[in-house]
Amino acid sequence: MAGVFSYESSEIDWCEDNYRHSEHVAEYFNTMSSFFFFIISPVMLYLLHPYAKERSLAIHIVWIMMIFVGLFSAYFHMTLSFVGQMLDELSILWVLAVGYATWFPRKMFPAFIKDRSTFSRLVLVVTVITTLSSFVRPTANAYALNCFGLHLLYTLAVEMRCCTDQKALRLAKMSVTLWVLAISCWISDRVGCSFWQQLNFCYLHGIWHILIVIAVAYGSTLIAYLDANYEIPYSLPGLQYWPCDKWAVGLPHIVLKGTTKTSKRC
Repeated sequence: MAGVFSYESSEIDWCEDNYRHSEHVAEYFNTMSSFFFFIISPVMLYLLHPYAKERSLAIHIVWIMMIFVGLFSAYFHMTLSFVGQMLDELSILWVLAVGYATWFPRKMFPAFIKDRSTFSRLVLVVTVITTLSSFVRPTANAYALNCFGLHLLYTLAVEMRCCTDQKALRLAKMSVTLWVLAISCWISDRVGCSFWQQLNFCYLHGIWHILIVIAVAYGSTLIAYLDANYEIPYSLPGLQYWPCDKWAVGLPHIVLKGTTKTSKRC
């Protein structure tokens, strides 16, 4: 049992040179870049609070869990332990599960599901089964998780087909671009390590950490915006960027121009 907590007990080792900058930290840059989750997540919790307060405070769980993703990612890359790997990957799986249960469009539910509570229970069952099966072949977990990204892209494409909101369309393009850049870094680090070692640039997985947390901020805000238009249309949701909306660069968030008092008049 103690072995699974040991340094380098995981079968996964990323391209960055181990112990190059510290004898106590296996992958220094990968570890440090994980702390971007601690920077972005609290800001997103604050920015999305008006929407969560109107829709459901359970939405905050996504970004609270993203803090744990950053924590477990830092622990994994610091130790390269099997426990660190599983905590890192399973925390991502459960963030995805909460996101699916909260935001997956009702019109795309399977035919036998009539309400979100039933769909959420189905997501819970699938997530528990996936959690248990993840111990069968741990080296395949990361690839399986990235497959969810492809499904989310498909869902987003379906949702955006009829969208005419220019801000939402721009946000969708930025979300997809960031995800493509992030996944390109992840794949390049995983399968092209020898090439990057020749260039003495083995930090693509750390860059993946930075890009993916920003991509999640953009993508989850877009999904939340579409959800707000379906679930709480009376709130008259809009998109803005922090810290300055005129820049159209920064962290996106939802502003609500209506209140519950207008719900019966819409």
